[in-house]
Amino acid sequence: MQAQLISFLTSYHPITQSDAQLISLVAEKKNFSKGSTLSEAGKVCRELFFICSGILRIFRSNENGNEVTHVFLGENRFCTVLQSFNEKTISLEAIQACTDTEVLVVSYSDLHKLYTQIPYLEALIHQIHQQSLLDKIQLQNAYRGYDSSERYELFLKRQPEIALYVSQSDIASYLGITPQSLSRIRKNR
Repeated sequence: MQAQLISFLTSYHPITQSDAQLISLVAEKKNFSKGSTLSEAGKVCRELFFICSGILRIFRSNENGNEVTHVFLGENRFCTVLQSFNEKTISLEAIQACTDTEVLVVSYSDLHKLYTQIPYLEALIHQIHQQSLLDKIQLQNAYRGYDSSERYELFLKRQPEIALYVSQSDIASYLGITPQSLSRIRKNR
């Protein structure tokens, strides 16, 4: 699994053998079953997750207590509640496994130790986070201006791997529609 992380990082920047070993030493393998919470709302997110397999979602509860999914993340992606992780602030969002998931976990303190040992790593991780944020915004903007049925059709085209494995209620919360509406949309397809 560490090789998967190193391969991913290498796609952005060359990684030396010795740097790869340092990164691999702090990246701890963990498995989470479907429905498990990796990071809770109301607490500081202290870990950066690299998804080796499975799907995670970042969500929060709205004022009515309903869960609103902000993003789904799959294989070969980093996942954390970025503001909470970087600023050590209480998170309003939570991270949950939508499927059985294998991740590599790097703690905040271990990551910052790596930053001192591998000078280019901080800029590299920042670049990856920036690209992920841009991808998320672009995807969310793609759904704007469409009705519920059109958003669901676009979702199936743009994120088919998510549609196959994620619960309908999570998809509905991501698309901003009720589970009942999504059920009707799916029935009428």
